[in-house]
Amino acid sequence: MALSVDSARYRWQRRGARSPSQALSESTPLLLSVRAKPKLSPNTWRTVLPDNGRQWKDWKQASTVYSRNRIQTTKYTWFTFLPRNLLRQFHRLSNLYFFFLVVLNWFPQVEVFHREITMLPLVMVLLFSMIKDAVEDYRKYQYDKRINFTKTRVYDKEEHAYVEKCWKDVRVGDFVQLQCNEIVPADILLLHSSDQNGICHLETANLDGETNLKQRRVVMGFSSQDAVFEPEFFQNTIICEMPNNDLNKFKGYMEQPNHEQVGLNIENLLLRGCTIRNTEAAVGIVIYAGHETKAMLNNSGPRYKRSRIEQRMNRDIFSCVGLLFVMCLVGAVGHGIWTGKFWEHPPYDVPDWNGNFVAPVLAGFYMFLTMIILLQILIPISLYVSIELVKLGQVFLIHNDIDLYDEEADLPIQCRALTITEDLGQIQYIFSDKTGTLTENKMVFRRCTVDGIEFSHQENDRRLKTQRELDLEDFAKLQHFTLPPMNLERPATYKPSTVRPLRRCQSDRAHSKGHTRSRSVGRRDSSQSQVAFSSPIEKDVTPDSRLLRRVREAALQTESFSPFIHMKTSTSFTDFFLALAICNTVLVSTATEPRQRVTIPPPIKPSGITLEKIHQIFQRLKLASLSQSFSSSQSSSQLGASFSAKSPEEPLAVLESCDNDNNGSASGGQQLQDKGSTEMGTASLEEVFRSAASTSLPADFCYEAESPDEAALVYAAQAYGFVLVSRTPEQVTVQLPQGTLLTFDILYTLGFDSVRKRMSVVVRHPLTKEIVVYTKGADSVIMDLLDNSSTGDISSDKRLKRIKERTQKHLDYYAHDGLRTLCIAKKVLNEDDFQKWANFRREAEAAIDNREELLIETAQHLETKLTLLGATGIEDRLQDGVPDTIVSLREAGIKIWVLTGDKQETAVNIAYSCKLLNQRDTVFTINTENKETCESLLNLTLEEVKKNYECDKPRRKFFGIIPTPLPAPEAPSPKFGLVLDGRTLTIIFQGGLEEKLLELARHCRSVLCCRSTPLQKSMVVKLVRRQLKAMTLSIGDGANDVSMIQAADVGIGISGQEGMQAVMASDFAISRFKHLKKLLLVHGHWCYARLAKMVIYFFYKNVCYVNLLFWYQFFCGFSGSTMVDYWQMIFFNLFFTSVPPLLFGALDKDVSAETLLRLPELYRNGQNSEIYNLSAFIITMLDAFYQSLICFFVPYLTYKDSDIDVFSFGNPINTISLLTILLHQALEMKTWTVLQLVTMLCSVALYLIFSLIYNAACLLCSPPTNPYWIMERQLKDPTFYLLCLITPVIALLPRFFIFALRGTLGASLVLKAQQIEKLPKEQQDLEIQKLRSRKEATSSAPVASPASNDDLDQSISHLCVSPFLHPAAALSPRDTENQGVSASNPLGRRTYEEGYYFFNRWAEEESAATDSSAGPSSGHHPLVASRETAPGQDGKDYLKNFNYGSHRRSVSSVTL
Repeated sequence: MALSVDSARYRWQRRGARSPSQALSESTPLLLSVRAKPKLSPNTWRTVLPDNGRQWKDWKQASTVYSRNRIQTTKYTWFTFLPRNLLRQFHRLSNLYFFFLVVLNWFPQVEVFHREITMLPLVMVLLFSMIKDAVEDYRKYQYDKRINFTKTRVYDKEEHAYVEKCWKDVRVGDFVQLQCNEIVPADILLLHSSDQNGICHLETANLDGETNLKQRRVVMGFSSQDAVFEPEFFQNTIICEMPNNDLNKFKGYMEQPNHEQVGLNIENLLLRGCTIRNTEAAVGIVIYAGHETKAMLNNSGPRYKRSRIEQRMNRDIFSCVGLLFVMCLVGAVGHGIWTGKFWEHPPYDVPDWNGNFVAPVLAGFYMFLTMIILLQILIPISLYVSIELVKLGQVFLIHNDIDLYDEEADLPIQCRALTITEDLGQIQYIFSDKTGTLTENKMVFRRCTVDGIEFSHQENDRRLKTQRELDLEDFAKLQHFTLPPMNLERPATYKPSTVRPLRRCQSDRAHSKGHTRSRSVGRRDSSQSQVAFSSPIEKDVTPDSRLLRRVREAALQTESFSPFIHMKTSTSFTDFFLALAICNTVLVSTATEPRQRVTIPPPIKPSGITLEKIHQIFQRLKLASLSQSFSSSQSSSQLGASFSAKSPEEPLAVLESCDNDNNGSASGGQQLQDKGSTEMGTASLEEVFRSAASTSLPADFCYEAESPDEAALVYAAQAYGFVLVSRTPEQVTVQLPQGTLLTFDILYTLGFDSVRKRMSVVVRHPLTKEIVVYTKGADSVIMDLLDNSSTGDISSDKRLKRIKERTQKHLDYYAHDGLRTLCIAKKVLNEDDFQKWANFRREAEAAIDNREELLIETAQHLETKLTLLGATGIEDRLQDGVPDTIVSLREAGIKIWVLTGDKQETAVNIAYSCKLLNQRDTVFTINTENKETCESLLNLTLEEVKKNYECDKPRRKFFGIIPTPLPAPEAPSPKFGLVLDGRTLTIIFQGGLEEKLLELARHCRSVLCCRSTPLQKSMVVKLVRRQLKAMTLSIGDGANDVSMIQAADVGIGISGQEGMQAVMASDFAISRFKHLKKLLLVHGHWCYARLAKMVIYFFYKNVCYVNLLFWYQFFCGFSGSTMVDYWQMIFFNLFFTSVPPLLFGALDKDVSAETLLRLPELYRNGQNSEIYNLSAFIITMLDAFYQSLICFFVPYLTYKDSDIDVFSFGNPINTISLLTILLHQALEMKTWTVLQLVTMLCSVALYLIFSLIYNAACLLCSPPTNPYWIMERQLKDPTFYLLCLITPVIALLPRFFIFALRGTLGASLVLKAQQIEKLPKEQQDLEIQKLRSRKEATSSAPVASPASNDDLDQSISHLCVSPFLHPAAALSPRDTENQGVSASNPLGRRTYEEGYYFFNRWAEEESAATDSSAGPSSGHHPLVASRETAPGQDGKDYLKNFNYGSHRRSVSSVTL
């Protein structure tokens, strides 16, 4: 059999080694590498043969090699459970240690206990773990069984028809037929779809949580089949890559019988776990099955992480091992000394059968081993099991916290990692994404600029300020989108006219070939289908009145070609909104059940208006146009003044007033339109659009977008009347404002990728028949792709240049306002250029190797020499509670870094909005691409920061008289913030400047890393975690945050609108950023305090009890004897004292949740590991030694001269130790519940009941001494009661005294909070306010705000002394050209010298605000004069512009 499989493999390799098709029509240098013969390795390529009977022998052999579709997520089977589970448990050193003791106790020379007794603790621990693992594995088995026996339809070559089979019986090469709402059973290559365009729609919610639909296409060459797909005629061979876990990539090719090859990509692959939507039937061939599918390869399960407490505990266990070694060594030496005192062998020393006695050295070694067995419980074997149980309880309480439940999204918190709950209470650094984490990821269209004219959308802004997110009831009703009727009589916000709930098909059966599918487990039955990015706040856009009128005029011009409006202007407005509606991948679906894709425009009633009527209207509009141009001849200052008076809060009014270009399309003419100067034109236009209102579309459509940005732009276009009506792979239909339907032929769609940072669509215009490329993307990319060549027309060139400059200014202002910016551009191609490019594109699509690179390269060839249409500003709104959460976390001593890929200006403004940066902070911005420059900047900034940081120290000591707790190590400085970009991070990591960055960042309370890649995010997290040894937390919501989340000690995913990739990689999943406040400050504090105290208590309990046996050895000749019965000794830790610590670790609350939220400073208790550290461990050990001495020697001195037996002496000691240990825990407990009180009483009762029964029943348990009737006799003895009353008091008195002294003299903040909670409610509020005001006075006093000119002069002179600041000394001309201040000046794309500083002083800003004569440059002091001043512009004017671009809200903003 092996030989035949090898021969089959050889044939597959030979098939794969054939050269690709040589029938390509044109050879281009771009694809020379593709035409070479591919060298396919059997380790990297897979050959798939169809199971249709044609290649049955090869397929049969392949089926034994490739994985079947049966999945098994269980760890064990019925036969392997016992050995594999034991092997897994003995990987834990503590279990291995106790197993060694069990084996050791079987040797008679060192036997201490009965062999069965020694095995009991280990057996109980192993049995508990086995039961837990068995229950967990059985649940996985039930899930696997349900999945494996799900039914699907597979082609049977014997019956020549599709038959139902279980998922587990599906194999690679099988043909599978899928129907609507059915889950895909394996990774299947799509060969046929019931859709006429060969499209199949998928919902990937099971993989990434995204509810929006994805498109998958039939393999090229199969989409044109009109007849039903017949698998028996399929003769192709598929060669593809080996199984991998990349969900976004797939490459391979299909070889036809004539050796032609067709390329395959991820768009042809249906992934296991996805759900078929909006497609009646689809057929494909299985490529990967079972555990080789991409979904299963990504299912690695929960990761195991070791918490910091567990690491500390492991070190302390080794300390206990050392202590045990010392105690055993003392016992062995003591035994030797004891026996050495006898002149002859004592009677109990029995010789062997030869009459020889054991040598003293060997006897000492035996005693050493005996003492190890006797004192074995010094190592807490039950501690690991107890910690697992306590963490399960903590996770249960966190999961059921109603405050961490998002009612709107119906999402509770998910605790995916069960081993690091206590790490939530020790976080020192938080690394956060911005979009979707701090913001809602609900993109709201705010403003736009078209043709260099800015439209502020003030009506929409007012709506957003008054309209908050819908409540739960409205949110549940409006989870859909419907196209509105064209009622243009009101300029109000467009809203859905009907309310129709959208639900995907539940009971509908998809029919194919007359066969009705029965409902099975494989069918996805979704009770409710949410349309992504369709909340009312995203859909409803109030149009700008000025822009709405211009759009109407341009739309009519598009249809009528009227000569009365400037053709280029009208085209720009029309093309702008056409690009918004067309340049995307948005699907138009029906709102009925099930949702079906709209591919044919619905019939509409023809408009009653004719072209002649439109011409008459435009003749009446001519006078209005002339009056506008006449009015626009007024001075720019008057226009600016009137514009500013109209919108005083609009910063762009200042920009327009400063512009000396008197363009008729600027603000003056726009303003006059609003003043009623064109009433007759308005009336005529209203006549047109009233007529168009009768052509409204059916209101049962919904838009399904892949990203919120796309949805926001489509909704904006729809608000202005450019309604996306239908979309197919070949055509897209848009309704114009006047009701006309335009159907564009889609020639190519170039999707968005992170390399190009843009997407394009190539269409043929239905009116002009031109080939137009519409492009949208990041402004940093689009602006560099614009056509800068001269057209020969001077006025036209000036106009284009002016449009570009104005648009750039508008973009910079959008970024400063925290808006996300996109540029819209177009390009018109002639037929020859397009055909040439299309040939290159087809060859790239057919390529096998480097297909992605070639596709990107062809797209870049097309997207050049673009014409700018305009730009958009989209607001990503802050989530509720984000500023309050960040302030609280900062007060808790946590440093917060924001790692984002957004623009620097946007990130800085969001940082101010969410209070990440304070208004009185000094913000350092470092942007550079040169290592030497970067190092100089870091040194210079660090020197300045250290100088101010050192000045704070004496002031902090001056206020040290206030009894406040010490700050956490490396507490964030209250004055500095740091902003970096991705290029600077690259230089820092490549140039070995990490230590300087960390040293600078340690003195900054906030750090922003902008334009950072996912790899850079993870590198930053790892740098802080490893170099600073700090506890880190990463939080994000998207796939680009996965590496950052996995690199941190604690990873938190937000289940937002970007899918579930971040959640699947996280340890905890929340739905809102504000939940992080209670998760850390309350649950984190509780989990750390509970577990730390419980671990310390376990060490104390075991050491205290073991020392009782050790002290007894001094009175029994170090013989290894005990004064307590073996069973009572074993049950002491196993039952009598095991349950109270569990409840203590799960339920105790040292401070209430309300107080923890009101005093975030209490979180520092866990940050500094104040409860469980080395000193706490040593003090606990000393206390355990002291208490054991009291518990042993008080009864010893009481019974010293009596004649009681050994067990009568040991029974009071055992009872006293039990009471002392339980009362010790009672002192530690801060919250008493009925359950805890009952548990402690039951522990004492269980001990007494067991002792009474055991002592009464045990006649000959351990001869010659027996515990018979011991407890019964002592319960009648008053001395026993007196000992049980006095001894625990004496033992616990020092601890109680220390607690009282600590609470009286040097109360910590936690103790103060506990004392405050005992006061009445009114006094509590007053005391908390006093604590907070005292803290604010302490923190605000040392703030070194540069308020005097002398300080400024000193700072200037100090900075100017630095040789770096001298251009000749520090920078070469090339450096001066290429390096500079990257984002501090939005008024132009000019790059300034590095080393240029500007200071914005708070006091001078205040004086400038009160003094009307103060110029805008009064708040800035350049430390080095810039040599790059515009011609004719003096230094004051330069500073005026430079000031406007500064961080306006910061006290002192320094840009490097």
